Amino acid sequence: MGRRTRGKLRIYLGSAPGVGKTYAMLSEAHRRVERGTDCVVAFVEHHDRPRTEVMLHGLEQLPRRELAYRGTAFHEMDVDAVLRRAPAVALVDELAHTNVPGSRNAKRWQDVEELLGAGIDVISTVNIQHLESLGDVVDSITGVRQRETVPDEVVRRADQIELVDMSPQALRRRMAHGNIYKSDKVDAALSNYFRPGNLTALRELALLWVADRADEYLQEYRGEHNIRSTWQARERIVVGLTGGPEGRTLIRRAARLAEKGAGGEVLAVYIARSDGLTAASPKELAVQRTLVEDLGGTFHHVIGDDIPAALLEFARGVNATQIVLGSSRRKTWQYMFGPGVGATVARESGPDLDVHIVTHDEVAKGRGLPVARGARLGRSRIVWGWLTGVGGPALLALVLTHTHSDLGLANDMLLFLSLTVAAALVGGLLPALASAAFGSLLLNYFFTPPLHLWTVADPRNIVAIVIFVWVAVSVASVVDIAARRTHQAARLRAESEILSFLAGSVLRGDSSLDALLERVRETFAMESVALLEREGDTAPWTCAASVGPQSLGRPEDADVDMPVGDHMALALTGRVLPAEDRRVLAAFAAQAAVVLDRQRLQSEADQARTLAEGNRIRTALLAAVSHDLRTPLASIKASVSSLRSEDVDWSPEDQAELLAGIEEGSDRLDHLVGNLLDMSRLQTGTVTPLIREIDLDEVVPLALVGVPDPDLSVDLDVPETLPMVSVDKGLLERAVANVVENAVKYSPPDKPVLVSASTLGDRVELRVVDRGPGVPDEAKDRIFAPFQRYGDAPRGAGVGLGLAVARGFTEAMGGTLGAEDTPGGGLTMVLTLRAAARTTPDAAPEAEPTAAGPQRGRTA
Repeated sequence: MGRRTRGKLRIYLGSAPGVGKTYAMLSEAHRRVERGTDCVVAFVEHHDRPRTEVMLHGLEQLPRRELAYRGTAFHEMDVDAVLRRAPAVALVDELAHTNVPGSRNAKRWQDVEELLGAGIDVISTVNIQHLESLGDVVDSITGVRQRETVPDEVVRRADQIELVDMSPQALRRRMAHGNIYKSDKVDAALSNYFRPGNLTALRELALLWVADRADEYLQEYRGEHNIRSTWQARERIVVGLTGGPEGRTLIRRAARLAEKGAGGEVLAVYIARSDGLTAASPKELAVQRTLVEDLGGTFHHVIGDDIPAALLEFARGVNATQIVLGSSRRKTWQYMFGPGVGATVARESGPDLDVHIVTHDEVAKGRGLPVARGARLGRSRIVWGWLTGVGGPALLALVLTHTHSDLGLANDMLLFLSLTVAAALVGGLLPALASAAFGSLLLNYFFTPPLHLWTVADPRNIVAIVIFVWVAVSVASVVDIAARRTHQAARLRAESEILSFLAGSVLRGDSSLDALLERVRETFAMESVALLEREGDTAPWTCAASVGPQSLGRPEDADVDMPVGDHMALALTGRVLPAEDRRVLAAFAAQAAVVLDRQRLQSEADQARTLAEGNRIRTALLAAVSHDLRTPLASIKASVSSLRSEDVDWSPEDQAELLAGIEEGSDRLDHLVGNLLDMSRLQTGTVTPLIREIDLDEVVPLALVGVPDPDLSVDLDVPETLPMVSVDKGLLERAVANVVENAVKYSPPDKPVLVSASTLGDRVELRVVDRGPGVPDEAKDRIFAPFQRYGDAPRGAGVGLGLAVARGFTEAMGGTLGAEDTPGGGLTMVLTLRAAARTTPDAAPEAEPTAAGPQRGRTA
């Protein structure tokens, strides 16, 4: 029988250290062994607890893997040994443990994943404080930051989670009896981490986390078995909101109901119609969203044309136990159109849902008139629609009666019907209905016998007029619906384009805040747009960014304001927006908040990067100069002390040697300090090159002055026919000197460094070629970083700034400095400079070198 593809994971989740997770795991192992299950101990740590150590007796324990780290031997779980043994069940303690460097995986939960993938069932343990999502919460409670964590998803995927719990008093007694820590640590533990308040808070965290996981299991089971009825395992209260002012009362009432039962949950839901037409106040909905979230609930926005059905569907979908609705705001005469949402929900809720109807101050005050559908057509179109629907039939009747045209009643009806259709196309449904009614009266008076009377002699004409009215109304309704759908489609297309733009800007991250606010102003034809924010509910508003002539100080001063979270709002002036436009405005507002946060995070990241770079340089500087500055100083000090010694009679040769040592040490100090100062100038951006046109063959020989035995160690090939280069003479001399001395240090004594120059288009290349050991490709850029040494560079040869200063000076002059492999072995430094546009020398006086002395060291 083949092994299943993936093993099962069972986790004992502890509310605190010492509650007995490992003991419970070993007890389960003994039960399984007694039933004949092949169960082994892959890794269990008893922490010198006698009762836990006794539980290991009688269980097969696999050997551990020994690893050496920083001179100490550590033991970790041997994953390969477990895989070779291939038991049915493996016990792995401390799921959040971090393995010693050199282990197969960085974390123990990754080892467990391998075992599960091999089809081995695993029983493990973890404490609630080790869950990654709770790190900040546990830190704020206990004051201890947990360094070893496990992702929540790893624990959530477990097939079984069993909570191991103990009251704080019982756990402290166990601690006092020495069952958890040794006696010398008990007092400190009881007065710090194991305080009653800490243990109670951790216990509550564990209970809530396991309750949420149990709720997920329940929802999955209900979904798999298509269970629609409510299981009242937990009080969930759904609040139906209309966007009216009574919503705040309903939310507070639901919160009080939830507090009466432990673990109660409040879910506020607003149901909008699919056509986007609503009388709800977006500002009021934003306030209610904030209120329900402050009270620990959640806000949901649902689309549905049948409000009662959508509300019940949502409630049953979240396994709610109660629904809270407000008494209807409709007036008495409005009940002739139906019983209302509250009565319908109460009638259809069934025995598994309790419906609470809450009274409030807005009862029977009316819901207000809905937004006129024709308002979207514009004032001019509505006026022209009424002119076409009323004036058109009158003008047509006047023309037909004065021309004495006898077209017949059927043709006359078609002419009037065409005006009705035109009125529907231009002005919407109401002008079309007026046109149908007015046209039927004109047909009756002028064209149906007896003429000029409001009576109809022939019953067939009565039928014709009735059919005309019916056809006119039907056609007008269809045309109006088609026009509104066309308008809606165009609007949705425009909205989709705007949202696509916003989504693209989010992905690209290329929208500045001012550009986004300008896009808002253009999209909604506004005068001014501002993003306002404040630190607290009572703090004054401040303007984070704005566009337009008018500066806004408060959202209340704007024509339109869109809240973004608790303490931010997008304010617009110019006109009042309809409700349907606010949906897109909300997307813009959310994007504006994201852009503002991104800009601030980027600024903070830049500052942190600058500080980190400064700290890194300071740390490297201290580490480098602690030796490299001290070495020449020690040499100078020793030579001076020797010369001043009165009990030794130094010969002239010895004195000359000591003085030469002092001079060499002073030169090294001068070079080190010079490069340190140059690096400081580059870091602070104070290097200002004085660009002049000079010949390269004038600068390169001067840069070789500090090189030991330049005639033997350097071959120079710089033709006099090269064009002049636009550089700072002092900076170029320092850059070349550092590069050449670096090459000489690494090149073998019998192979001199080649310094050659050539032209390449409008550039001049200076190549410094050595035959040393070379540098791998991945390290070629790293050798130009400050305080970096490559390979086995000898100490005392520099602080690692030579190439960094050379590259900095070269780039300050508009050139480049890079590294290439030398054919046959070695490293070639390529210094590229701009050729001068003209060859006549500048009349300005020659600039003094801006830095003194070359620096040694193939390092940055």
